[in-house]
Amino acid sequence: MRQAFEAWAQRDGHIVRRREDKPEEYLVYETQRRWLIWQAALAHGAKAVDAQQAEQAQKFAPAEPKVPVMLADEASVRNRVLNEVLDAFSELDENAGIEGIVRVIQSLKKKSQSQSHSQSQSQSQSRQVEEQT
Repeated sequence: MRQAFEAWAQRDGHIVRRREDKPEEYLVYETQRRWLIWQAALAHGAKAVDAQQAEQAQKFAPAEPKVPVMLADEASVRNRVLNEVLDAFSELDENAGIEGIVRVIQSLKKKSQSQSHSQSQSQSQSRQVEEQT
């Protein structure tokens, strides 16, 4: 993951040299900031794909148990996730620093957790309705 980020950052003109005292951090603040955003986007995207695949599996499971789980349309999921992350970071003040980035990442995690919680509640409610009928 880090190699992909560094290749992208170098193509975009960023310096990817790391600190000697903390090799997990980049020497240039802007590169470090983009690395944190990159990680947040990937983590947020993985949760969105998992949630969509679970939703599709639930949709097809009751109808026919032997139907293979269809994979999510990855392009639409990536676009949706990228737009969510970009919207979250566009509200960030330039003077917020790393603390602001961490707050945005935490809010994305909370949003993802609340979405998965609401999906599980709706699935349990639909199961109850099916059992009653």
